[in-house]
Amino acid sequence: MQTDIFSGALFIQVSLGWDLYLSTVILLVVTAIYTIAGGLTAVIYTDALQTLIMVGGALVLMFLGFQEVGWYPGLQEKYSSAIANVTVPNTTCHLPRPDAFHLLRDPVTGDIPWPGLIFGLTVLATWCWCTDQVIVQRSLSAKNLSHAKGGSVFGGYLKILPMFFIVMPGMISRALYPDVVGCVDPDICQAICGARVGCSNIAYPKLVMELMPVGLRGLMIAVIMAALMSSLTSIFNSSSTLFAIDIWQRFRRKATEQELMVVGRVFIVFLVVISIVWIPIIQSANSGQLFDYIQSVTSYLAPPITALFLLAIFCHRITEPGAFWGLMFGLVVGALRMILEFSYGAPSCGEKDPRPAILSNVHYLYFALLLFGLTTVVILAISLFTPPIPEDKLIPLTWWTRNSRAPALEGHYHTHPPRDRDPDLSAQESQTEESWKDEIDLQKEESPVSTQSCWQKFYFWFCGLSSTPTPILSPEEKAAMERRLTNIEETPLWRRVCDINAILLLTINIFLWGYFA
Repeated sequence: MQTDIFSGALFIQVSLGWDLYLSTVILLVVTAIYTIAGGLTAVIYTDALQTLIMVGGALVLMFLGFQEVGWYPGLQEKYSSAIANVTVPNTTCHLPRPDAFHLLRDPVTGDIPWPGLIFGLTVLATWCWCTDQVIVQRSLSAKNLSHAKGGSVFGGYLKILPMFFIVMPGMISRALYPDVVGCVDPDICQAICGARVGCSNIAYPKLVMELMPVGLRGLMIAVIMAALMSSLTSIFNSSSTLFAIDIWQRFRRKATEQELMVVGRVFIVFLVVISIVWIPIIQSANSGQLFDYIQSVTSYLAPPITALFLLAIFCHRITEPGAFWGLMFGLVVGALRMILEFSYGAPSCGEKDPRPAILSNVHYLYFALLLFGLTTVVILAISLFTPPIPEDKLIPLTWWTRNSRAPALEGHYHTHPPRDRDPDLSAQESQTEESWKDEIDLQKEESPVSTQSCWQKFYFWFCGLSSTPTPILSPEEKAAMERRLTNIEETPLWRRVCDINAILLLTINIFLWGYFA
């Protein structure tokens, strides 16, 4: 979240010339209003619309950038000679890396070593796309399993674009403006972007301001700001929910819905304050490179969650004590590395590296692999010495039992449901759902409309509460709703469409890896 706020504020600073902290406050105020007034549905629809506009704007910027630099051969030539006029004597930090156009780099001296890129980033990507609630809540909101799979595959197609829409335009910006984007003198960098360790973070907004036409420039700025605020809304929503349900309710078991909603919003305010305080740390971390900061922090905190997630899905023998203490062990080890990282900071060009060997010699992606392995060993060791979870309690929580149903629900489910939907069962479910909706509508019509003052309406709006009474569902209605929410059947046509596109996406990625390796 802090990186989203910082990147948005940095974009405002570069495009409008405002102070970084003033930009941050404005961004947070607008986001807070957006968070309170909107919901998950509004966020999803807004994201979908903004994605289309952002892809169009990024495509125009990529075309203009490549045209300015002489397309890909010109980029290779100009980037290799993009050196700032003012350099630090007796150093090489001003020189572009010779392996800048290769994905697989030296495992020891590379800034992103290839073993860490392949295996370490796999651990981080598994955490992000399989366990992060910001992502998972969108999949869980899908209409059915085919929609969730199709959305994931389409997201995979979109993830190919940043290579050409973000990474290469950043390199074009370095080639066109080496004195700004490629500055190495700490005093000059401080004057340009406010960070002594480098100004690579402003590469993309610099390119937008210099190459985009006036109209498209304003549209691009507006869309990026809206997209950042939408991302913050999702993070605020997920964080407040996790805190209210998993932490606050654990100590206040009888907390009312109103109390949980208010606590969640107060927690958002707390996150906002922490984000503002954290900005100086982001500016000086990882040589001023925002991408490296994001990946390094993720490398310290995500591997234990990835290890626990994979073991819980594919291994029946994992127990609650093993999961808890393994997660605690991994988070403590990762937090210690993160504290050391922030305590020492990245040295500027020409300065001696004062960091201990665990920081200077062990890349953060290698540390992610090490932390993943250690957490896995701890979880397995403790689980083997504690009583196993009964098999009936694992239904349908693991990969192997996902199609099974608990004995209490056998009246509503087949033990192994067929892949094709049963027409009689579908008709019965539809009839039950229609009667359920009719009864809810009838209850809404019969319920008296209460008059509320403006303050009461504001209170209900701020807390996200509904002023209408919640309808009481019968056991049949609850069973119908549960069937609809937990059904993982797919129609053969859309299952094949998703599978074919997944194979095609994998083929495209293998080709790109081979081409740029």
